[in-house]
Amino acid sequence: MADAIFEDPRLAVLYDPFDPDRSDLDPYVAMADEFGARSVVDLGCGTGTLACLLAARGKDVTGVDPALASLDVARTKPGADRVRWIHGDATTLPPMQVDLVVMTANVAQVFVTDEAWAATLVGIRAALRPGGRLVFESRVPERRAWERWTREHTYAREDVAGVGVVETWCDLGEVVGPVVSFRWTNVLPDGDVILSDSTLRFRGREETEASLVAHGFAVDEVRDAPDRPGAEHVYVASAPARAIPRMGC
Repeated sequence: MADAIFEDPRLAVLYDPFDPDRSDLDPYVAMADEFGARSVVDLGCGTGTLACLLAARGKDVTGVDPALASLDVARTKPGADRVRWIHGDATTLPPMQVDLVVMTANVAQVFVTDEAWAATLVGIRAALRPGGRLVFESRVPERRAWERWTREHTYAREDVAGVGVVETWCDLGEVVGPVVSFRWTNVLPDGDVILSDSTLRFRGREETEASLVAHGFAVDEVRDAPDRPGAEHVYVASAPARAIPRMGC
């Protein structure tokens, strides 16, 4: 189930106004071109910015998200009619064989349990053609990004067109090993306060690579995230081509 910040329609429409600079998506657009991907699944597509960018470049794009409110926002964007939108996740994908699956932002970290992460990798592996790639980012645990998830460091106030002045901030909750919980507080113009609780799992590089290999991927490389140097790893994994059976003499 998606967090309220993505699932509540009153909050979903605020996502883009509070995060207007999406230059963090440029590397994913570049990698889609680098890998010659013609078909792409944007898993956890949210409000659809990346999906629409890729579709504008002539890619066959499928945007997938469990938050219906976010998909409703995505469908209003220019070029959204070129994207196939699916309300679901990697475990509910229809049969497909695509060149590339991407997970941006915190998507790969929302799968807190080993079972949820494994099911996601199984679903992605089934959706990729032989030789297709999975690309996703994940925060480096050693950088302890959660220590700045406080009101002091996250408070923002925006006058959102059609909505009014909105205030929002984050408060850190529990940190239990690699699992970090936090809460977003959102104050709407009418005074309503909407809370959204989230939990992420910070997997280290060794654990992440091992999980990919265990689910049939080859880890091609691990890149540094250009927008957060040293703070995030960008994993590039591939689905090995299936061996061609030898014919008898």
